[in-house]
Amino acid sequence: MQKPQDHAYPTHWEADVVLRDGGTARIRPITPDDAERLVSFYEQVSDESKYYRFFAPYPRLSDRDVHRFTHHDYVDRVGLAATVGGEFIATVRYDRINDQGLPAKDPEDDQAEVAFLVQDAHQGRGVASALLEHIAAVARERGIRRFAAEVLPANSKMIKVFTDAGYTQKRTFEDGVVRLEFDLEPTEQSMAVMRGREQRAEARSVQRLLTPRSVAVIGTGRATGGVGRTALRSLLESGFTGRVHAVNHAFPDGMQRLDPEGVPAVRALREIPDPVDLAVVAVPADRVPDVVRDCGEHGVQGVLILSSGYAEAGPDGRERQRALLGQARSYGMRLIGPNAFGLINTAPGVRLNASLAPRMPGAGHIGLFTQSGAIGIALLSGLHARGPGDGGIAGISAFVSAGNRADVSGNDLLQYWYEDPDTDVVILYLESIGNPRKFARLARRTAAVKPVVVAKGARHNGTAPPGHAVPTVRVPDSTVAALMRQAGVIRVDTVTELIDAGLLLGSQPLPAGSRIAILGNSESLALLAYDACLTERLRPQRPHVLSSAATPDDFRAALDEALAGDGCDAVVVTAIPWVGEGSAVSPGGGEGAALASALRSAAEAHPEKPVTVVHLAMDELAETLAAPAPEQTEAAGPDTRTARPGTPAQAPAPPSPESPPPSRHPSYPARPVIPPGPPPTLLAPRARARDTEVTAPPPRRTAPLRIPAYPAAERAVRALAEAVRYAAWRREAADPGRVPEYDDIQEAAAGADIERLLDRLTRDVPTGRSVPVPPEDAEALLARYGIHTRPVLPAPDPDTAVRAAARLGYPVALKTTAPHLRHRADLGGVRLDLAGERELRRTYAELTDFLGSPEELRPVVQSMVPRGVDTVIRAAIDPAAGAVLSFGLAGAPSQLLGDIAHRLIPATDREVAEQIRSIRAAPLLFGWRGSQPVDTAALAELLLRVSRLVDDHPEVVGVDLEPVVVAAHGLSVLGASVRLARPPATTDLGPRRLPVY
Repeated sequence: MQKPQDHAYPTHWEADVVLRDGGTARIRPITPDDAERLVSFYEQVSDESKYYRFFAPYPRLSDRDVHRFTHHDYVDRVGLAATVGGEFIATVRYDRINDQGLPAKDPEDDQAEVAFLVQDAHQGRGVASALLEHIAAVARERGIRRFAAEVLPANSKMIKVFTDAGYTQKRTFEDGVVRLEFDLEPTEQSMAVMRGREQRAEARSVQRLLTPRSVAVIGTGRATGGVGRTALRSLLESGFTGRVHAVNHAFPDGMQRLDPEGVPAVRALREIPDPVDLAVVAVPADRVPDVVRDCGEHGVQGVLILSSGYAEAGPDGRERQRALLGQARSYGMRLIGPNAFGLINTAPGVRLNASLAPRMPGAGHIGLFTQSGAIGIALLSGLHARGPGDGGIAGISAFVSAGNRADVSGNDLLQYWYEDPDTDVVILYLESIGNPRKFARLARRTAAVKPVVVAKGARHNGTAPPGHAVPTVRVPDSTVAALMRQAGVIRVDTVTELIDAGLLLGSQPLPAGSRIAILGNSESLALLAYDACLTERLRPQRPHVLSSAATPDDFRAALDEALAGDGCDAVVVTAIPWVGEGSAVSPGGGEGAALASALRSAAEAHPEKPVTVVHLAMDELAETLAAPAPEQTEAAGPDTRTARPGTPAQAPAPPSPESPPPSRHPSYPARPVIPPGPPPTLLAPRARARDTEVTAPPPRRTAPLRIPAYPAAERAVRALAEAVRYAAWRREAADPGRVPEYDDIQEAAAGADIERLLDRLTRDVPTGRSVPVPPEDAEALLARYGIHTRPVLPAPDPDTAVRAAARLGYPVALKTTAPHLRHRADLGGVRLDLAGERELRRTYAELTDFLGSPEELRPVVQSMVPRGVDTVIRAAIDPAAGAVLSFGLAGAPSQLLGDIAHRLIPATDREVAEQIRSIRAAPLLFGWRGSQPVDTAALAELLLRVSRLVDDHPEVVGVDLEPVVVAAHGLSVLGASVRLARPPATTDLGPRRLPVY
């Protein structure tokens, strides 16, 4: 039935979306106030487009048409508009109809007719596809399950919008009209289409920011110094290949050039005759709105706000930031900042340094994103120290420091770097994650093709830093770290570890296993590396210690022998300055360069295994190894190439008949460009493994031979251990398992139960707040998913307890359910194996005498179950982290020691099996010290059923099964609770939209 509140303006339908070309548009419901906008929009549509919409010449809208198209009940008749600059660029509407195609009278009718109209100037931007996603979500919310559309055969563009959407369709042709009918229930194909469009659009929007042809620095001071002048100087000194303009309203009249830089100078953006792609804004916060308006009216594609005084300054600044974001998006612009440090693109065809960094970093294959300007400086400085210059081991492809990241965030950069052929490894420093569910999805997809290394600040206080208006994650940081690793993210703790891991992953192939060979000319240093390997749970071989007088040739021979052997997967070389007589290189006389050449020679012969170096007092060695390798000679042959960094090594591929396009970095060996479109994907049988794709790695490239060197064994081994763990994840991600189907699951009936319970339990509850489900209803709901709990009967007095025991059958357990005694056998609140009435009455009296009255204790009686291991299973939906499945042993292991394993929902069979084995107390389940192993197969099935319940029904926000006694054969759920809540209007599973914080 329709409810009165359904007719209110649905603000949650408003959304900002990124279009195919990287620009943005706002989607919102059409209101009666839009009459003039609708008429103006229609006047700008071509006669051909009008004909396609109305199947006849229709030059203008009548007053009746305007009223009809702007007045909606938001239930049976809905209209949405896409706007840019406050003006309509496209519209879509649906009207609920019955089976005869007439206006619906019965609210149970679940079909609607849908129609679009897109302004000709904006056709081809993906506007209709975005509108279809949103109108379909609106229709599902209003109980509509199927759309029908009639299209003229010549209107091929609109037919393609419908057919490409991925929904299950029926297509007929009658009376010269194509009739399309399609179900609105999301399918694997429709979700894949939507995710693919989202990735390409958001990646394109970032690409537009990183590759401008024209940049205007607004707020360039007349005197040297200051933020604006510094940004201008950075642009010029980097060798930016596009046009640069200096803008300041305080420039004198008639001033045309800013000296000594010699760039064109104007007082206002409108005085620039050519298009401006990127505006760098360095004016006080109170002047930024005027600047953004000028940018929007001039057609600027993106704005970089260096100005501060926004959310980091308190509540007033937070409101200024929200207004700024809305203003920028209203003009279709992306925004970096405010309070940003800047962005850098080292591509030779761009050479963009629109930042406050004092120098242009070297070009390379590391993608770098930070939210903090200070950390950005530290990372750029640290990378420069480890490998300065283009083509060095520490070169970057792009850098973005987003400040308050009101708009562009790490998620956008993940979308871009996912297919960027010039980025081999992604490094992120995050202080908050605005949309962790989307972050996990994008990180998992990106990690399947290249490493993603993350350090997160503000981990322990549960709040976001000033300026970051994001939901607070309630789960502990250890849980967040575990979920990141499940998504393939390499989580580190410090800036130094970010650089260490990034350098190794960006320059070396992934190891095939954890067997580590150690060699060098210092026994002490080799032993430190050996101990570090054991600490990191690697499998080191006995170190091969050379003499202190070992020459570079000795190192080459030892490394060649280690790499050629089948017993190791990676090699750690330790080196100190050597002492010897008659050596080819005298101490201090280029020994580092000679050793680097020897190590490179040996490593080049075995490109399938990673090599890392630990050195003491040999800076020249580290510098030479980090520098671009000498060009390979033609004598090496066309198939001599190193393995692609960050990917498992492969046998050389046969030469392709078509030479790949050159990299954008011609100063060092090129990498084949990834073909357009998403790489091939492997989908799990049901609903994917957690709504993500397992993606095949991109083509490998010929990588320059650079070897990372570290001044401490612990740092080198820690970075190598991260590579080992990541490589293992990559191998497992190729076969993520499946989300199994169970024939006895009653999904539809459970959905009906949940709807009835919500109607009954949430009448007086604020929207979004969860409610506990009464025990008997919780048991019935769980039973719909094959999760059966042991009956529990209340025992408010001894006689009732005896009758309950007789009904259940002896032996029984007598338990208190008071919150302060629940699951506390150590406090005497649980009495087991009561064999008869006399023992039950005596125990009941003892319980009430020592612990309190029956009213306080709320005693219950439950039948005994076979002995086993007590475990706990929980599923919860964190507002930021998403749906999480947790498992541990009941009692002290989970409560005192925090020994709990977490997985994202939906979990696959493989992930659940790993989850059970990953807790430290897992040996108790598998026959520790001669005990009988328990039925872990039944335990895994229970975890999968709980995961299915929460995944199928987003209204289920909490499930708690405790204890679950796992016996040698089977298991018993002794306690269960469920919490429900109305799901949020929009989630990451809905139509694509940009976040608003």
